[in-house]
Amino acid sequence: MSEPLGRSDDELMAGVKRLIEIAQQFERDETTLTRLGERIQTHLGVDVTSAPVLTEVVAPHRLVDLDIAMDELGRDGELLGVRGQNREHEGIESMLANRWAGYDVGAVDFALAASGPKQRRRIVAFGIRLLRFEDRPLAVLQRTADRQHGREQAAMQVLAGESEVAERFVATVRRLMHERSVLRGQVLTLTPGGEYQAEGESVFVEREAIPEDEVVMPAGVLDSVRRHVLGIAEHREVLLAAGRHLKRGVLLYGPPGTGKTLTVRHLIGAAEGTTVVLLTGPAIRFINDATDLARGLQPAMVVLEDIDLVAMDRGHFGPQPLLFAVLDALDGLDGDADVTFLMTTNRVDVLERALAQRPGRVDLAVEVPRPGAEERVRLFALSARGLPIGAEAVRAAAERADGTTASFAKELFRRTVLTAAVAGRAVTDDDLGAALDAMLAADAELTRSLLGMGGAEGAEESDGGEGFAVVAGRPRGRWTAYNPR
Repeated sequence: MSEPLGRSDDELMAGVKRLIEIAQQFERDETTLTRLGERIQTHLGVDVTSAPVLTEVVAPHRLVDLDIAMDELGRDGELLGVRGQNREHEGIESMLANRWAGYDVGAVDFALAASGPKQRRRIVAFGIRLLRFEDRPLAVLQRTADRQHGREQAAMQVLAGESEVAERFVATVRRLMHERSVLRGQVLTLTPGGEYQAEGESVFVEREAIPEDEVVMPAGVLDSVRRHVLGIAEHREVLLAAGRHLKRGVLLYGPPGTGKTLTVRHLIGAAEGTTVVLLTGPAIRFINDATDLARGLQPAMVVLEDIDLVAMDRGHFGPQPLLFAVLDALDGLDGDADVTFLMTTNRVDVLERALAQRPGRVDLAVEVPRPGAEERVRLFALSARGLPIGAEAVRAAAERADGTTASFAKELFRRTVLTAAVAGRAVTDDDLGAALDAMLAADAELTRSLLGMGGAEGAEESDGGEGFAVVAGRPRGRWTAYNPR
């Protein structure tokens, strides 16, 4: 038989009751709005703890486009900053409904982002826009990536009373980003990023004009490339009306230093108004981003330099994920897309067969060979411009430098100038001869190799692969490709 409760037992029960009340109060407090939440709930007119949130991840190279679109949609709205600990790691829901975090209205965070080769724009790095869309109130969190604090992706979070309204708002933002894009018609590359930089940020490149006469090739080669890259764009309406496709893949192949990159620069300069995305080295992994940009910002050109680094025959090193990404990108565009994939390689002999053999991936392959005798004279004359060197001395040097490339010519005349500068006098024909003697000496063999000089002209042939269209010249081995020799 139990004993009646004493005073100590009553006190114990009272204490337990009080603990339960405190726990219940704590639970209620956990769902109490922060001051920031109260401000946004007043704007939305609905319970923000139950309002749907739509998150849209934004690529780093599209942040300026996002900011332009948001400025237009939020022109008559209000921009709030956010103050509170751990905001870098929280979504908008946590900032509104956890009073213990102390989130409140604060100063807006801004950042500077490139909007052109020489322009920068101030964009919202962390802020909430209160606006109206379709006469419905919305709250939109806009923030950039912050790798230093563990936030790898930029994002936009839309808080609305109805999910369908949020979805239509995001669709409108996408449309405005496309229509107002600062990337349209620009030349840019995507960066691998740094320790605290987001990967895939856009870096704008000045579009330079390289005259045709500075691109020294055998007769007809440059004309063929220009016709395929630029001519199709110029006559796109006629081709489409005739049911012809616009998408094209062009491959420039040949030894190092022969002018493949210079040809690319010339084509970029001549394609005024075309959006160009340059991918080389580690940046090639952004091939999907580049393809999306090209698809949305036509006419466009995607340049993949040294494609052999990712498109080697899979038998050499096993499957390569980047290779499949490149092949998917080449296959993924519709035929009426006015997009050029322009690729270069020094190692055409190991080029992946899937790239070479599949129709529609590469439809024009052009060899850029070592210059012949007359091409060398033209190259040497270009490099000698502005120097007091006689035409005969230039021609004689070009004749001696059999098998050399444009890179060799540039370095030769740099050394010519340096020789005269060290002697403290103007450049002479003798300085050219001395510089050439030094570069042709036996102990300079490695330098010549690095500058693209091979043996006698025609001694080193590039191998190829099947599947390229016949443009001119003759087939060699399994290849059917443009060969100007």
